Amino acid sequence: MKIGVSAFAWTTQLTQKHLDLFPLLREHGIEGFEIPMFDPAALDARQLRTAFEANNLECTVCAILPAGINPIGAAATDRKRAVTHLVKCIETAAEIGAHRIGGPLYAPIGYLPGRRRKADEWSWAVDYFQAAGDLLDRNEITLGIEPVNRSETFFLNTAAEANALCDDIGHARVGVLIDTFHANIEEKNIADAVRCAGQRLKHLHASENDRGLLGSGHVDFPGIVAALGEIGYDGYLTIEGFGYSAAEKNSLGAMWGGMNVSPEDIAFQGAIYLRDLLDQTLQAR
Repeated sequence: MKIGVSAFAWTTQLTQKHLDLFPLLREHGIEGFEIPMFDPAALDARQLRTAFEANNLECTVCAILPAGINPIGAAATDRKRAVTHLVKCIETAAEIGAHRIGGPLYAPIGYLPGRRRKADEWSWAVDYFQAAGDLLDRNEITLGIEPVNRSETFFLNTAAEANALCDDIGHARVGVLIDTFHANIEEKNIADAVRCAGQRLKHLHASENDRGLLGSGHVDFPGIVAALGEIGYDGYLTIEGFGYSAAEKNSLGAMWGGMNVSPEDIAFQGAIYLRDLLDQTLQAR
């Protein structure tokens, strides 16, 4: 297993000053950096690829659908536009050099029609992800479908639901992304959710119950890491927390982060915490 960190610790919009952090990330033993992708056209793929390669750092991508892109929308034109958007996300990830992309790509965050999921919507989601299968193969990219909590989507909330969707999609490169913040709300037991995902698990966001410092809240990270070892997971534990910095205008931490917890605290203290858990898991075997 490898340790990564999300740019969300600092910002939602990458600039050169964030790329300048890359050597420091490597000094702290962080192997992957996750970039947000809202609009793939807004990213300078060449600049990003150069920065990642120069620092021997792996890029992972968290893609979130922008307003107006809805794969499970009632209008066929909306669903067609969503496929075009997904293709562009995958192509841009490949240009950057990423081999992992994930997120709640089945519906826009906050799309809450006030009812339960319909069978047609499930079928549309299956068709949408299947349409990207050949492109994933050509670019050797895996896609992790991320269930999120009920305040953000009605469509997919648990690892079991994501697993069922992946079964219907039926593509080896399409699997599950578990985010422990959302799982802490929706799962009865997060370690059991990891076991449920099993070989379908492609990516994991390690996030405390308040998006703060790992190990400072009540998420059972020791149990989660032990479950990851049980299923033979060899992907990333990507730290996804929100740090506070008065200088970061595009920071999620500006709203939710503890004011005494910096982005660097989220990344570097989180990496130490996870590395210790990984070492303990290895010693216990």
